Amino acid sequence: MTTDDPRAPLVPADPGSPTDRLPVPVDRPDRWLPDLTSYHATSPTPPHDGATTGPPDTDATSDGGPQLVEPYRPAASPEPTGSVRFTSSYDIPLDAVPDPTARPVPVDIADTTATDRRWSDGERQPIIPSGLRRGSLAPTVRHTVGHLTHVAAFHAVRLPWYTLLTTWTAAVGAARLLDRQRRWWWCTEAAVLLHTTAEAADPASWLKLHREVRATRLRRGLTLAVEFFAFGWGLLWLPAVVDVLPWLVTLLLGGTALVVLARFGRPAGRPLLPSAVVTPRYRRLTADVVLRAYYAARLGAPDKPGQQIEFGSPMARDGEGSRVLIDLPYGKGFGDAVRARDAIASGLDVATAQVFLTRDPTSHRRHGLWVADRDPLAVPAGLTPLLARTPTDIWTPAPFGVDERGSAVTIDLMFTSILVGAQPRQGKTFALRALALYAALDPYVTISVFDGGGKPDWRRFALLADRCSFGLAPTRDGDPVETLIDTLRAIKEDVRQRYVRLSDLPSDVCPEGKLTRAIARNLDYGMPVHLLLLDEFQEYFNTGNPAADQEIADLLVYLVRVAPAAGVLLGDATQRPSGIGSGGDVARKFTDFRDNHLVRFALRTGSWQVSDLVLGAGAYSEGLDSSTLLPQYKGVGILRGASEANPTVRTFLADAQDAEKILTAGRALRERLGTLSGHAAGQTTVRTPRNVLADVATLLAPGESGLHWADLAARLATRFPEHYTDITADAISAQLRDLGVPSANVRAGGLVRRGARATDITAAVRRADPASDG
Repeated sequence: MTTDDPRAPLVPADPGSPTDRLPVPVDRPDRWLPDLTSYHATSPTPPHDGATTGPPDTDATSDGGPQLVEPYRPAASPEPTGSVRFTSSYDIPLDAVPDPTARPVPVDIADTTATDRRWSDGERQPIIPSGLRRGSLAPTVRHTVGHLTHVAAFHAVRLPWYTLLTTWTAAVGAARLLDRQRRWWWCTEAAVLLHTTAEAADPASWLKLHREVRATRLRRGLTLAVEFFAFGWGLLWLPAVVDVLPWLVTLLLGGTALVVLARFGRPAGRPLLPSAVVTPRYRRLTADVVLRAYYAARLGAPDKPGQQIEFGSPMARDGEGSRVLIDLPYGKGFGDAVRARDAIASGLDVATAQVFLTRDPTSHRRHGLWVADRDPLAVPAGLTPLLARTPTDIWTPAPFGVDERGSAVTIDLMFTSILVGAQPRQGKTFALRALALYAALDPYVTISVFDGGGKPDWRRFALLADRCSFGLAPTRDGDPVETLIDTLRAIKEDVRQRYVRLSDLPSDVCPEGKLTRAIARNLDYGMPVHLLLLDEFQEYFNTGNPAADQEIADLLVYLVRVAPAAGVLLGDATQRPSGIGSGGDVARKFTDFRDNHLVRFALRTGSWQVSDLVLGAGAYSEGLDSSTLLPQYKGVGILRGASEANPTVRTFLADAQDAEKILTAGRALRERLGTLSGHAAGQTTVRTPRNVLADVATLLAPGESGLHWADLAARLATRFPEHYTDITADAISAQLRDLGVPSANVRAGGLVRRGARATDITAAVRRADPASDG
């Protein structure tokens, strides 16, 4: 029965029908096709269980053409009352008409022999265990050797106590053996039987049992007498035997006897000796556990065709955890697994911090699952190996920390720029300083340090820094903002000159047209590797001086784009990766500066959006989200861009005292080689002179006829505090008069006072720089 009403609702087939998965809309039957993949062309019966009635799925029409008709329905399934059945008529045939007399052909070819079934059934176990294969052998050996070494050292320290404890327990065991022998000789178990027969008033049985007990006690007593005689005779000969036997054999026999007696005397319910390793609670991964977790996370459905979770590799141990490749159902991808990470952890019955998902390059629906036995990020990486204070080489990777599997993580500092971002007090300064300390032990590296926060963490770098300043407030050493601008200008000019000089070098000296290790370490070329470090760099984009902000932004954007290829490296840290800048152009350049870093390290952030700002766009879609790191993880972050992998790293620790030791060693190395320069060498920084006329001209507002000397001095101090903080009206008057600007009466603000007229200032500017005219 069909209907032509286009408003008819979708009605599924009866339960058990082969089309119950695909209801066909009545108004648009051409939009859906029935699932006929399980039908065989020569099979006249539908692929479902149960007896069926009615015609086959296809039938011949009067003109010989096949036409699909209503599918089979189970005979026991009545049609729902009031429902409208969908049409199954199509203009285009999908299959040829099956021959009703043909013999059915099975879809799956059965095994031909029992032997084939015996060899094909079941999953074959690997010949070589996964832990002993290439790539896993070294971690397995390291883990086993480390475990055995720890156990041996643990028990070796406690050996004297073990000897006393074993001796006492052996004495208790000897007493227990004697008591056992006594109870065996006296037949203590017969007392119950004698008592039972006495209560039953059965004298015959009691007398018989009593005689048996007495005879048994006599036999066992004689046996014990012989035993004690032999034991006593052995004790008499023991000194002589000890003198004859080698001491090693005597020690082995005595130890064996002691251990045997101690076994009889050990306390019940607990071991005699403590365990060297407390076994933690960890989830043993099995296929059932993983499937349960993924199905609970709604990443698949075990009862739906094509929605099963599959494995791309066998379950294997990997360090202190287990790993496996997961193949999601078609239509699911790595992003779905990342979003369901919490649900997966719940299904595995572990903490979220123990679950790590990694993208597989071969397929978007495949990813790697690694589950740690315990939270790997809660274990500190330990002190930095730089405490050895041996010279380093900036051209080799710097030790940074260990990943979640305990493997060493290094960063290649050459020709790169590094961005570190995090919330306050999460360890970003320590992380950036760890890399700076590596460069400090290379005497051929020039280091400049600027800390916009003015914290004490960087101040000891003054021991070897070429340029440095801390905070934004002017001190007796000068204005930190001015020092930064002068340094950035000098570095920019040095970068330009380096490219020119590298272009002029012969190909045998500079084969690729860029800085090489030999050139950088040759003092005659004057092109050492220069590391520029900026902590809390967001402060330098919002100093309160728009002109300084603009120039700093321009210089930093230029350097982060161009300087690394010339051997000028940048390491920058911030707790505010967005929303910085005193103007639209400065804010845009702040973003430009942030996004041009090649290597990014994000410790804990407030949200995944902030994490993406630090790690770069698309990090969250790759499963990288530093906001999921727990607040108790100090010095733990996600490293992106340093390698193909994006590990979660526990950074090495170097506190203030350790940093000072390393920096002192770095200064000594530079003094020995003569590479100490700049501020650390006591050299005075020559500041770039200011163009007073140009500065004054920028202060004139449109329509102003002039400025009083006092107002002009106040405007200069506000606009350019790094240069004119202490300037007075008399001082600026004297400077401008020397440059050809006369002092005249100027009306401004309703008052007439001595000052500089706008026309005189403009004329002086033109005389000083004719090119500025027009």
